[in-house]
This record gives sequence, structure tokens and C-alpha cells, in this order.
Amino acid sequence: MTSDAHSALPAPTDEVVELCRDLLRIDTTNTGDNATSAGERRAAEYVAEKLAEVGIEPVIHESARGRANVVARIPGTEPSRGALLVHGHLDVVPADPDEWSVHPFSGELRDGYLWGRGAIDMKNFDAMVLAVVRHWQRTGVRPPRDIVLAYTADEEAGSEYGAHFLATRHRELFDGCTEGIGEVGGFSYTVDESRRLYLIETAQKGIDWLRLHAKGRPGHGSMVHDDNAVTALAAAVARIGAHRFPVVVTDTVRAFLEEVSEVLGIEVDPEDPEIAIAKLGPIANIIGATIRNTANPTRLAAGYKDNVIPGRASATIDCRSLPGQSELLERQLRELVGPDIAIEYIQRQPALETTFDGDLVEAMSAALRAEDPGARPVPYMLSGGTDAKAFSQLGIRCFGFAPLRLPADLNFSALFHGIDERVPVDGLQFGVRVLDRFLRTC
Repeated sequence: MTSDAHSALPAPTDEVVELCRDLLRIDTTNTGDNATSAGERRAAEYVAEKLAEVGIEPVIHESARGRANVVARIPGTEPSRGALLVHGHLDVVPADPDEWSVHPFSGELRDGYLWGRGAIDMKNFDAMVLAVVRHWQRTGVRPPRDIVLAYTADEEAGSEYGAHFLATRHRELFDGCTEGIGEVGGFSYTVDESRRLYLIETAQKGIDWLRLHAKGRPGHGSMVHDDNAVTALAAAVARIGAHRFPVVVTDTVRAFLEEVSEVLGIEVDPEDPEIAIAKLGPIANIIGATIRNTANPTRLAAGYKDNVIPGRASATIDCRSLPGQSELLERQLRELVGPDIAIEYIQRQPALETTFDGDLVEAMSAALRAEDPGARPVPYMLSGGTDAKAFSQLGIRCFGFAPLRLPADLNFSALFHGIDERVPVDGLQFGVRVLDRFLRTC
């Protein structure tokens, strides 16, 4: 293709905005219930169409009606090397339009931001990857290693219909994959005008979602009643909600705190790091949740009539365990709730942790520094979980690397599942440039 023909093609930094906007306008709400979820089929078909349009051969794998996943492989020039998995989910958490400044599925462009549910979590990355590989196909670029693209369903409810379905039912799609990248990593934290930390996710906490069940003697609400399931449950939930688990500093968090100590010039006590973490501004919430196990009550259910004391009451607790501490967390919870409260696990997925080294990390770091000379890549632990939990079961070494350069005053962590979720357009375009460099060299 001639240089004139190349110049006539859409630039990936321009196309990413339209791709992301289109994806944001597709409602892929995941309520955790197939009957009420919108499903990912429309978004999966959109992605598949955009891939096929430039000669990439995608396949849609539907795990249940409407719960669709897209997988495609781009051959590399060095087939003897391990393949790289690049994965992103298409589903989003629910959003109430009455709470938003714009409609959450409008994909509105305003004030230099693209607004909508999924703008950060994580249709921005889905669009970045699409923009890069479409540009490659048009211009004849081939990556050095095979790249497997996976656009998944159901990440927001545990990945049963998405990554876990693919990893167990279609594991052949990931043959040869040795490493992978996905969401919540590679974003910037501004130190000053000339320096930014870029947090690369090398670890994430485990998912330990559970329900508490209390039983009692049903009866009339007007009577004196000492065996009340609601009372017993409420007391147990209150104990969990008020409890603070002990601080445990893992290798990843220790490495992050050492970097922060050096860059910010602050003292960090590894036995009591909370004072230092509190100085990290918008990312303090994420980092603060990675120094201990956590358990947050999220739902309560009991009874069927105002004047009837129920015989059973239940509560949902969102627990997140540090690497290697899931069983310890269970013992801690049993001590808190007491012997009369039953514990039922509804999701139990392990924490992950890898080291911050190797050729892939070097390629990430080099790509970031090429686009931002003030970049300093650092490892960190994600307080939540991602599809990496499923893919790691295939022996894939997983990282969070969805690069974004963010405004210094943007509260990035609050945008995840938050009201008025939005992504800066220049940050989106920065991510495309970084990914292009990274995927060409990794």
C-alpha cells in the first residue's frame, strides 16, 4: 500500500472514539440473573463484524441465550513463541438514568470525555484493542507472536457465562497462550507535572462471595419472641460490618509501597502503612483495600409479611481475600458470626499474584515511557477481581494492562460502577498509542 493510501485510512486514535461510543450505546447490563440481564449478544456481534470487516476471523460462542463471547486469533511472525491473550469483557453493571447527568447508554461526548456505563469498566479497552488490530489489518502489520482476542460475557457476575465458560468448554481456543493482559492496570497516578506512576496489575484479591443464613422459630409479630432469625442475622451482619481484619502486606503491595515511598518522599511503615496510603488521593481506596481481607454486607432478605416473624433470614457478604488467605478469612468469619449462623459460598475464586519482571513487563514499561517520558511503571494489587481468574487456570500468567493517562484531578477509582462514568478522550487515544507499541514488540 502506498503512503498516500495509508494516509487516507482512519487513524486508530480517531477510530477508537467512534468504536467506544458505539459500544457504550449497546446496553449490556448484567444483573447477575439471565432473566433480567440485557445480554452481550448485540455487542458481540458488533465486535465480530468489526473484526471480520478487516479480515480477522472471529467466532461467537454463546454460553446461554444472549450471553455471547467473541474469540479470534491473529497469527504472529514467530509462531514458536507463546501466544498473548488480550481479553476484555462486554457486560456492564446496571445504571439508573435518574442518577446520571447524561443517559448511561448515550455514549455522549462532552467536556473532553466520553460518557456512559462501561466507559472505564471496560468498553474503553475493548475499543482500544479493536482500533489497534483494525489498523494493523489495513496496513499489513503483523505482531511478533500470536495474539488471541477474547471479548467475554458475564465478568460482572463472576464470569460463569464468559471467561469460565470459555476456559472450561473451549480451552483449545487458548492453545499456546502463556501470558495475558486485561483490565484495571496501566493507568496513571500523577506525582507532579513531570512524573506519573503507572500502576500495572500483577496481583488481585480473591472473590469470596457468601450468604449467611439464620434460622429461628416463626411466629406472630405481636408476641414476645426470643428466637428471632432476623435479630440473630442482624447481629452477625453488624459484627462483620464493624470488623477490621488485620493488616497483611503482600509482596506486591510491599513493592508498590517502596516505589511510593521513594517517589513521593514519604515514610512508609510496613507494619502500619495506612497513614502513607491515605496520602495517595484518588487511588487510596484501591490500595487501602489490598492490605487486609475485607467483608462488606451488601444484601438482606427475610420475611413475607409485616406481622409475621420469619423462620429464616439471609444476608449476602462481599468478601475479598488476599493471596493465600481464603481459608483464613473463612475461619475469621466463622468466629465473627458464631456457631448458629450458616455460611454458604456463592462465588469462590482464588486470588492471583505474579512477579513484576520478564520481557512482557519490559515491553509494557517501554511502551509507556515512549508515550510519556515521565512514566514510572509500578506493580500493584487490584482490590477486585477480573476474568484473569478463569484464564489463569489454563496456566496463563495474567496482568492488568489497559493503559490510560488520566487527568491529575480525576477520581479514577470512583468511576468503577459509579455514577457519571466517563473516560477522557485524550486518555483513550493515549491508550491506543501505547497498546500499538506494546503489541508490536512484546
